[in-house]
Amino acid sequence: MATGAITDYLDVAQLALYAFWVFFALLVYYLTIESKREGFPLEYDSGNKVRRAAGLAGMPAPKTFRTKYDGDVTVPRDEPLERLKAQPARLNGSPIEPLTDAPLADGIGPGAYANRMDVPDRHVDGSPRIKPMRLLPGFSIAKQDTDPRGLSVVGADGVRGGSVKEVWVDSMELMIRYFEIETSAEFGGQRVMLPMNFCRVGRKNISVQAILGKQFAGVPTLKSNEQITLLEEEKVMAYYGAGTLYATPERKEPLL
Repeated sequence: MATGAITDYLDVAQLALYAFWVFFALLVYYLTIESKREGFPLEYDSGNKVRRAAGLAGMPAPKTFRTKYDGDVTVPRDEPLERLKAQPARLNGSPIEPLTDAPLADGIGPGAYANRMDVPDRHVDGSPRIKPMRLLPGFSIAKQDTDPRGLSVVGADGVRGGSVKEVWVDSMELMIRYFEIETSAEFGGQRVMLPMNFCRVGRKNISVQAILGKQFAGVPTLKSNEQITLLEEEKVMAYYGAGTLYATPERKEPLL
């Protein structure tokens, strides 16, 4: 066969382009399918019925991931989503309004959260990475900083909600994640968590603008006093997030 006989009839550059298009299309399809292992199929209200939508390219086949510390996890999970304690303000698609008198824990709006695994975030050795400082003898508050333990925690209304009893540290990132507070006696006197990013530490107290003083009593509690799970973190963060909109009736009103 003469040299160049094949390439006289085929454009190699064009074939390479076509091959790239096919590869790219398959890649997009694969990534679309794999992205649906959590959060799909979508559920939405249509009239008085709840409909499920698999979206573009359908749903992937179940796949089991073998984790080192938390057993086998199979996704996607064919289970119905929790029904929200809310309804559209007017028509489907309009902003939703809470149906209860305590929307801070209802998981709606800025208080929405994901149902993550009910296990703690871990180090590579399997130990929980977020612990109270009493279990971390090598950690302490820097001398030049204010030690928050013993300080009062004040809500957006200026009411004292409790006081800090312990500091919870992310021993991997080497930073404070939560304050463990004990609510005031009139609010139940229970131990709840306060995320560091929802408060401002002062010399005399810790101020929290997300919720009111009495609302510290409603913060979701932990199953253990030595660790916090991923699901518990979601619920605690969501509670304070919901307070930015639902702590007072005025916060739901227009800004202007």
